[in-house]
Amino acid sequence: MILIVFDVDGTLVDSQHLIVAAQAEAFAAVGLPAPTRERSLSVVGLSLPQAFTALVGADGPVVALSEAYKQAFGRLRARAEIRESLFPGAADLLARLNREPAVQLGIATGKSRRGVDHLVAVHGWEGWFSTVQTADDAPSKPHPAMLEQAMAETGADPARTVMIGDSTYDMVMARGAHVTALGVAWGYHAPEALRAAGAHAVMESFSQLEAALYARIAAV
Repeated sequence: MILIVFDVDGTLVDSQHLIVAAQAEAFAAVGLPAPTRERSLSVVGLSLPQAFTALVGADGPVVALSEAYKQAFGRLRARAEIRESLFPGAADLLARLNREPAVQLGIATGKSRRGVDHLVAVHGWEGWFSTVQTADDAPSKPHPAMLEQAMAETGADPARTVMIGDSTYDMVMARGAHVTALGVAWGYHAPEALRAAGAHAVMESFSQLEAALYARIAAV
């Protein structure tokens, strides 16, 4: 059995427009100028307190920003023009992996449990994931706790666990948990940054990712 754990934002879901817009509203709510788009996306993957601490410092209005962001995100997500769209190829790969008897699927994300539940319901993924780790359940990435908890819940061992993500936080987390770290090039952190953070490999497409995963499945 192999445990394949996916990050969400920037890996499965292209949520950049929603994240940047919600951050802009949150900063406006506390009377601060919004960060640049690049800076906004650089903290995707962290839990909200850690993300806003990185953006404004520990002495900044982190709690107020986090609450304003949650409210803005919920409002914006309901608007038809701003969607959390799956990256092309994500749905097909997940569906194929879900049918593999030798695979357990997992999620490890900086999203809240509520946010993940929403995505699961929208995309019809109920029952697909053997373990779901969120910002509500564990310390923020890059701490390895999410993956350690995922392995404990599923009975997986590090040698047969793969973490797939688009951020340096995902790669450092995977390395800290002693699991395979696969980066994806279509997310919010540059491929060279992923490699520097410890990625064993960086996938350029979902087809390349699928080939790499099925090679591991065949070896189980």
